[in-house]
Amino acid sequence: MRAWKKTVIALLALAGGVAIVLPVAAQQAGTQFMGVLGYRVGPYGANGAAFFTGFLDYLALVNEREGGINGVKISWEECETEYNNAKGVECYERLKTRNETGPTAIHPMSTGITYGLIDKAPADKIPLITLGYGRTDATDGRVFPWVFPILSNYWDAATGIVKFIGDREGGGDKLKGKKIVLLYHDSAYGKEPHPVLEAEAAKLGFELKLIPVPHPGNEQQSQWLQIRQYKPDWVILWGWGVMSATALSTAQKVGFPRDKMVGNWWAGSEIDTEAAGPASEGYYAASLNLAGKDFGVVKDVEKFVYAKGKGGDPKLVGTVLWNRGLAAAMYTVEAVRTAQGKFGKKPMTGEQTRWGIENLNVDQKRLDQLGFATMVPPLKLSCLDHGGSGLVRFQKWEGGKWKPASDWMSGDKVMVRKMVEESAAKYATEKGITAGCMKG
Repeated sequence: MRAWKKTVIALLALAGGVAIVLPVAAQQAGTQFMGVLGYRVGPYGANGAAFFTGFLDYLALVNEREGGINGVKISWEECETEYNNAKGVECYERLKTRNETGPTAIHPMSTGITYGLIDKAPADKIPLITLGYGRTDATDGRVFPWVFPILSNYWDAATGIVKFIGDREGGGDKLKGKKIVLLYHDSAYGKEPHPVLEAEAAKLGFELKLIPVPHPGNEQQSQWLQIRQYKPDWVILWGWGVMSATALSTAQKVGFPRDKMVGNWWAGSEIDTEAAGPASEGYYAASLNLAGKDFGVVKDVEKFVYAKGKGGDPKLVGTVLWNRGLAAAMYTVEAVRTAQGKFGKKPMTGEQTRWGIENLNVDQKRLDQLGFATMVPPLKLSCLDHGGSGLVRFQKWEGGKWKPASDWMSGDKVMVRKMVEESAAKYATEKGITAGCMKG
């Protein structure tokens, strides 16, 4: 059912180059309406399609399996942003007026779009959920009450990668004198880890070289020439879309070992490694979630959604980004359910949902009940902490699939929290914000 609609999105977007709003589920009165800022076309389209297919499949599952959230059916609309900041803001402006209760919560799925919405969200009373991306200092909810970089943020990722590399070298003290390159997407997304990696370099004594890759990243010869001349011990890949596969392929061409490359969690999906073919062998990547179909929730999606012809692309089921989209939708639904516990079993507004997100507590017992088991770590949020776990685990691409390379682990949480609070306080001063916890 969704396939032809995706084709319509692609044709219209290519023809007109404008933001397109596509009704996917009817916006019926009395439903919990979800506004979806998606992208399924362009150089990042394959990655976005995997995530948003999982996201929508979970919403469909809740409707089909449970009849909605405590009896409140979910409806949604998806607007094509093409991973473009201006179109993302345009989509947000359209979707925020589509339903009497608003779009529940927005997942921008782009650090650039997130930056464009941070000042809008408080005025519109629409929470932003930025799962594993976005503005890192928004982890401090006293300054950013409407933004939730849940699970882990980019500084968690960066310090986790440094710890992982240190473990491979025999301990963090062995990083002294080593050379590490950050090969990054030249955007707000790619620049986000710079401060914490520079702090780690100063603390641990390694040499850090920052090498940008212009959008979209399908040409990297000059960057890898620099890397070959610099002769680093490790390369951290902060890529997205076509950039990640191109980096792996070009690394092979210049003879840089892939088992000395570590990607972040947006450069660690099957889309990246399969596109690069044999060049991906041995490559490490961080992860926010596990891939695979052996989870109860995945089996339920196949049973209640795909078996009824209401799913997206079955080839994506169980992949890294599809599972991540599933988890992102689950946390959103659980936030609504939490809010219903306070405000009543009815459609929640954005303001009520914000309270639900900030008081979210999805422990292991609840994950098991929902069929997620160990796919993602438990998550508990508060005013002080809009992030949650701060955990990351690593995987290695071997023999055409991802294999675990670590357990859930954390980087330098003390450093990250200190830097989060310092950066948030600076932002509060610049914007004239009085930091504090919202009442309600």
